Amino acid sequence: MIAGPFGKRRDRVRIDTSLAIVNIVLLLLFFFLIVGQTPQSAADMRLSETRDLPLNQLPRPILIVRAEDDWQLDGQPVSPELLPAAMAGRDRLLHLMIDREAPAELLVRTLSAPVLAGYDLRLVTLGAQGAP
Repeated sequence: MIAGPFGKRRDRVRIDTSLAIVNIVLLLLFFFLIVGQTPQSAADMRLSETRDLPLNQLPRPILIVRAEDDWQLDGQPVSPELLPAAMAGRDRLLHLMIDREAPAELLVRTLSAPVLAGYDLRLVTLGAQGAP
């Protein structure tokens, strides 16, 4: 308690921080509204496509995955379990091709397959009309 010149109690002046807090909240609100908007050009974006590319022009060796158990190595059907035997004597580089419309989990399951663990994988994409 502080006594003033006339003997009255004088309280300290307190700064009201509520206005500063409201300003900060409004600035954050505007920031998240602006950052959260999707740009208009994203709706117009189209992925690149390769069309009418013959299978013999694709890089070798190429593993074509159509389904979880439907694999082809250089155009020949191969079981996922027999891939190491089919790749014997070849380089550890393996090109992987999957349909662009295939579900993402098919690609994730294929890439996480233990049989592909030792290979240097390169993803090859092909458009809808150029698919083998």
